[in-house]
Amino acid sequence: MPESGALWDAGWYRFARRLDSANFGPRPAGAQVDLIVLHSISLPPGEYGGDAVQQLFTNTLDWDAHPYFKSIEGLEVSSHFYIRRDGQLWQFVDCDHRAWHAGASSWRGRANCNDDSIGIELEGLEGASFEPPQYETLAQLCAALAQRYPIAHVAGHEHIAPGRKCDPGPGFDWAELRRSLGWPGEQFAA
Repeated sequence: MPESGALWDAGWYRFARRLDSANFGPRPAGAQVDLIVLHSISLPPGEYGGDAVQQLFTNTLDWDAHPYFKSIEGLEVSSHFYIRRDGQLWQFVDCDHRAWHAGASSWRGRANCNDDSIGIELEGLEGASFEPPQYETLAQLCAALAQRYPIAHVAGHEHIAPGRKCDPGPGFDWAELRRSLGWPGEQFAA
């Protein structure tokens, strides 16, 4: 396996397609990036393969292009990473910075999970299943993140914002991710 330096250019993962988002900020002083937060997204909901997610994270989405987009008009969000159904990986925010993916949240006794987490969006619907190439890319990415950051926890948006968020939902195969990574079970929320 390549050394950590071969995988990263500062907080940019060399094997992701880079598309910079303006929706980020500095991490608080002393923030320890030890949490990976998994999400699911598709725009419009249930439609896969388009560029709407990339456009949302880069503030270029045409709010008039689909009726659903009116319900999220003006939303300024981002994630560090986005994994499409075919396993293709995109990165929007340098992992050394704070992406805007978690919202009001709390995990391991800490609020504001954006401060010390890496957000990974999986193309899909909450509760629906995900594709094998997504799990493969996700496991490779998590392993690479653990080489650069002291990752100690992996949780879903549903775990850090219960009652407000339900993703990635019951269709996500937590056991498959644990097996692929070989990390201790206590590192995972589910």
